[in-house]
Amino acid sequence: MAGEIRTLLGYKKKASLVNHPNQAMTPHQELIQSSVRQQLSDLPPGTPPPKTLSELWANYVDKKTATVAISTLKNTYKAITSHLKKLPTQSLEDALEIQEYFIKNFKPDTAKKYLNNISSCCDWSVKSGYICNNPFLGLAGEIKATPKQLEDIKPFTKEEKEAIIDAFENDIYYRHYAAYVKFLFLTGCRTGEAIALQWKHISHDFKKISFCESYVSGNRKNTKTKKSRVFPCNHQLQQFLQSIQPRNYYPESLVFPSPEGKEIDAHNFLSRAWKGYKNRHGNYIDGIITRLVKEGLVSEYRPQYNTRHTFITHCLEAGVTVPQVAKWVGSSPEVITRHYAGITLEIQVPEL
Repeated sequence: MAGEIRTLLGYKKKASLVNHPNQAMTPHQELIQSSVRQQLSDLPPGTPPPKTLSELWANYVDKKTATVAISTLKNTYKAITSHLKKLPTQSLEDALEIQEYFIKNFKPDTAKKYLNNISSCCDWSVKSGYICNNPFLGLAGEIKATPKQLEDIKPFTKEEKEAIIDAFENDIYYRHYAAYVKFLFLTGCRTGEAIALQWKHISHDFKKISFCESYVSGNRKNTKTKKSRVFPCNHQLQQFLQSIQPRNYYPESLVFPSPEGKEIDAHNFLSRAWKGYKNRHGNYIDGIITRLVKEGLVSEYRPQYNTRHTFITHCLEAGVTVPQVAKWVGSSPEVITRHYAGITLEIQVPEL
């Protein structure tokens, strides 16, 4: 009976991961295989055939479009949609084979992320009545994600920070971005928050900044936490903001526009001004940071997002409490403690 239902539903008899005679299954894999077989055998007569994984995913994305961030749709969901088309099988019965495909073709973090999304899709499909069980339940948890290394968030030193700002201010090609870079170092805000910033978000006395929007992948949206926060400006930041404010400006004007007067393209800035690129002749053109590394003014290359890590680290080293730093940068004390507790090495043990 189960075989007839599989034929009716269009499941092809493929050699899947779980059917290899020389490969022993874990208890969890056996449970999943049994669950899928039970799902197929329990279908009542007249039940419409379940959709392929790609079709289930398409319905899931349509349903989520109104509630998820545009960047999630453009990045994560779009990538998964593309990869699902390349799967060796579309059958839900081959969930383990699909898991193996993601493990072999992607880094652990990425494979885990994709499988978590697919599992969420199947959870939704169960609730929607498309399928009876979620065959991907628990598969992402079997993948050991790569722990974040301290080097990934290695901050710039104070000397390196000053060298970077100075280099941007004096570069004939990229001096336009000097204020943008300095602001990132002075506030520790996220890239999209700085790009989205308008003069209406800064108080008239330059004492407060309201971070309430972000600009990511060509779209203006809420901040990452979906919460606004007020950032108190110290005297240094107040003077800086006052110095860059145009004499005639509109409240809606961008604080850090691109050379064309639009929102800065974060990817273009990173891949050209910050890091460098290959020209059409195949020659590598140094960006500001790669040039400073060669000159010995920066110890090693680090991406632009490390301006945020730098601000957080320097605040902690200055004795600012973890909850206060978290409030300033729009994070949580737990995240700050987890990621930065091991890198504030310049703090000296006090005399007791």
